[in-house]
Amino acid sequence: MRYVFFTNTPAHVHLYKYAVRELQRQGHDVLILGRDYGCTKDLLEYYDLPHVIYGKCETTKNSLFKELPFHYWNIFREVRKFKPDLIFGMGGYSAHAGAISRTPTVLVLDSEPTSIDHIVSRPFAKAILTPHTFGKELAKNHYQFRGFKETAYLHPDVFEPSVDIREELGLEPDEKFAVVRFNAFGSHHDVGHKGFTPERRRKLIETLSEYATVFVLDESEERRDGDLDTRPFDFHPALIHDVLSEASLLVADTQTMVTEAALLGTPAIRSNSFVGEDDMGNFKALEREGLIYNVREFDEVIKLSEEILADDESKARWADKRDAFLADKVNLTDVIVQVALNYGTVERVPSLSKHTVTT
Repeated sequence: MRYVFFTNTPAHVHLYKYAVRELQRQGHDVLILGRDYGCTKDLLEYYDLPHVIYGKCETTKNSLFKELPFHYWNIFREVRKFKPDLIFGMGGYSAHAGAISRTPTVLVLDSEPTSIDHIVSRPFAKAILTPHTFGKELAKNHYQFRGFKETAYLHPDVFEPSVDIREELGLEPDEKFAVVRFNAFGSHHDVGHKGFTPERRRKLIETLSEYATVFVLDESEERRDGDLDTRPFDFHPALIHDVLSEASLLVADTQTMVTEAALLGTPAIRSNSFVGEDDMGNFKALEREGLIYNVREFDEVIKLSEEILADDESKARWADKRDAFLADKVNLTDVIVQVALNYGTVERVPSLSKHTVTT
């Protein structure tokens, strides 16, 4: 069999990397079509995955739309050349590549607010896979799995630290450290949304620095921390999950990394304009389990951060809550491989069921 996987962001590389390796191990031909966005290209090279870069995209809202025609031209050319039996992806690129090449396409989706992606992609999908917490019905061929897309690479059956990350970071064995993640809000699904203002960024870092060493990961090239006392992220981005697994706290105005921290047993505070009644189902579920906080008010972000970092037992409690939460969740890599091998009868894959909206 021949498979194409789309990795448009760094998170997509993590989502599919183990499935690609397993399919290769079983003798199948696999090609990843990747976008040069953030550290996506670096990760594909680090993991030595078979890939072709179809184009680039900067962290600005206009960049994607300017590059789209070039992207699609390269994608269609590569797909016609490779002649896959099945395509995996998370949106329009993969769905349209499947439609043009008459190749079945499987979409793995987890974001309810990205309605435009759903509209342009779902008519062309052989199957749509989403977490069990997904709050929308998308189609008759919509299936759910118990877990999140991050359980493809952070499920306990899959993830284990690859290095002594404290040594890599130059930290003492018992030194507390916090990770702060700032979003550039440059993707099309970020239009109309926002996170921390520059003033609040500064206040947050100053506060965390009173309790722990602070590492700042800023997606935007325009905003810098000036003379604030922070540590640079000068390690390979492939080690970010090792870092999160050891951190005492993550505070972020972005999305994916919050779920990743939760699945690694690290306290996480998420604050952006997505938070509210129409928030994504996975964040609501993680908050119900006490693994993350979804907060709009900045004063509450500061208060919770101080409480967590001042409590020497918080990390151990979060690890216990994580273990309990993941006890009945699937290793999504296994599900993806089973779907790849049985795409003609997706409904018979044991870990999948017809999607139903739950509250």
